[in-house]
Amino acid sequence: MLGPKAHFWMNLETNYQLHKARLKKDEEFKADLEILKKIPYKQMSDFRWVESTQNRNFRVKNSREFFGVASLKAVDKSVNAMFRKQKPIKDISDIAVAAWLRKAVLEGTLVEVEKFDQKKLKSFIPRFRELTMKEPEDFYPEMQKLCADCGVALVLVKSLPKSYVCGATVWRRNKVILALSVRGKRADIFWFTFFHELAHLINHSKKESRVSYENHWKEDEADKKASDYLISNEQYERFKKEYDYTNKEQIIDYAHEIGIAPCILVGRLLHEGLLKYEFYSDLRPSFEIIN
Repeated sequence: MLGPKAHFWMNLETNYQLHKARLKKDEEFKADLEILKKIPYKQMSDFRWVESTQNRNFRVKNSREFFGVASLKAVDKSVNAMFRKQKPIKDISDIAVAAWLRKAVLEGTLVEVEKFDQKKLKSFIPRFRELTMKEPEDFYPEMQKLCADCGVALVLVKSLPKSYVCGATVWRRNKVILALSVRGKRADIFWFTFFHELAHLINHSKKESRVSYENHWKEDEADKKASDYLISNEQYERFKKEYDYTNKEQIIDYAHEIGIAPCILVGRLLHEGLLKYEFYSDLRPSFEIIN
């Protein structure tokens, strides 16, 4: 009626919609540039999780690909909502925790495991205790294999600044990923974290993801179970009653007697204030992940 043919109006509409899409994309990119400031990109690139670059546009692109999202705004909604309620202190960075968890999931999906079996996992507790007495190069491969036999993908994920994560259990379909942060961790803390996560998997409902933060655990039940798995209350009370718990030789002898690494017993004594933290640090070696 106005003269121009139909394709003229169709082209106008197409150009208009494309223009709107470009404006929306530009707005989303600007928002992602702000979120990028909170991402520990330099540390992530040092760990080779993302490509090293100083270009902010490339950093946004690489971060989107790492998190598997079209916009970085989706990270907070899709990942951290699961764990925010467990976050104990304000200084923890949501985006750093999300990045750590994302890396755990990426690594965990590559680990082949059997079907998850709570009973079988619990039956391996004595063997896991024995592994505390071995060196990392010996205990970790067996530790990972035992977990895989029970349907648990065990992975080690380097710590990010302001994440403060000690460990986590994350469910993906029918696979559970148990991730541990190791950088600078004392042996007793490493093992207690591992047994703490085992306690969740053995005693709590399936498919519930959890995060444990450094020195801020408020999950008393899992803590108690982990302590009992490592050293039973009966064994611990006997040691305090019949031995000099401040004597290094007696700590080592009793730990070997009950089949546990001395660092575990020292850590328990430290936690309960029966030893000062400057005592016997040589019995508590530090671990670090080496690629």
